[in-house]
Amino acid sequence: MNDDKQPDPMAVLIYGAGAVGLGIGSCLLKAGVQTGFLGRLQTAEALRQNGLRRTGIFGRASIQPSDFTVFDNSDQIPANRFDHVLVCTKSSDSKEAADQLANRRPILRPNGKIILFQNGWGNAEIFARRFPPEMIYNARVITGFIRRRLNHVEVTVHADSIHIGSLFGQPNQPLEELCQKIAAGGIPCQTTTEIGKDLWAKMLYNCALNPLGAILDVPYGTLARYPSTREIMNHLIDETFEVMTASGFSAHQNTAEEFRQVFYDRLVPATADHRSSTLQDLKAGRKTEIQALTGAVLQLGKQHGKTVPYSRFLYQLIQFIESQRKPD
Repeated sequence: MNDDKQPDPMAVLIYGAGAVGLGIGSCLLKAGVQTGFLGRLQTAEALRQNGLRRTGIFGRASIQPSDFTVFDNSDQIPANRFDHVLVCTKSSDSKEAADQLANRRPILRPNGKIILFQNGWGNAEIFARRFPPEMIYNARVITGFIRRRLNHVEVTVHADSIHIGSLFGQPNQPLEELCQKIAAGGIPCQTTTEIGKDLWAKMLYNCALNPLGAILDVPYGTLARYPSTREIMNHLIDETFEVMTASGFSAHQNTAEEFRQVFYDRLVPATADHRSSTLQDLKAGRKTEIQALTGAVLQLGKQHGKTVPYSRFLYQLIQFIESQRKPD
């Protein structure tokens, strides 16, 4: 007689049921993963009543409320419930998320991991103040998600696979199955040992496109089509690359010019119809992620004596618009 206990099936908590959280959660559910969502009360009620709907370039999914769990308060989550927590909040909410998860750490099973599905630079440092580095992983996502309704996400564009890895030199093996499940649910995903380079490549991409697209209210392809906006983006890439290098970080390209070639030849065409997440936040009256994007470039530039006038100008404009904008 075999008394060996079979391991529990993988269970994942999506912390933040916004566009990214619903998109990644839909993949996990399609792959048969036990999935829970922690979201605001309005979103939680919509998911409980109507289930989760996904449309867009990776196909349709309609998931019944009985197929997943929803929480609107972290105190509702039982202990020892989840293997992984995928943090899908805005970067501006990182400190609150880290504090809340630290206070509810027993919800994670032994060897549980926290994976940050967030924009910008500096989120891992915030979580490292509350958790040991072996628990913290980052995800690089260059896929566009738009939440059409509280329970409906549309996948609009996709430039590259989701990459997951550790900025602290931790092994990828604990996240291999998670990546396989996300990929099985529709969006390509893989682990990497170069997540730092991936995140800085996305910083270069985001800092060139995101604030400028928000200020001008145009999709990314339009920015690349005109010499005037291409010139601005070229300066933004130069500034971000210089600050990145001075700070001791690197991307996959050795020079700003090499990155520009990939940027204009592959990344922008793949996301030409996407509108900036900063623009979406401004229109909704939400706080933007500019501090973790262009703000991080300004902060690192100041530390290393680098002037970044184009970045500073856009940062200040976004801050002004953010202070004036009310929800549409």
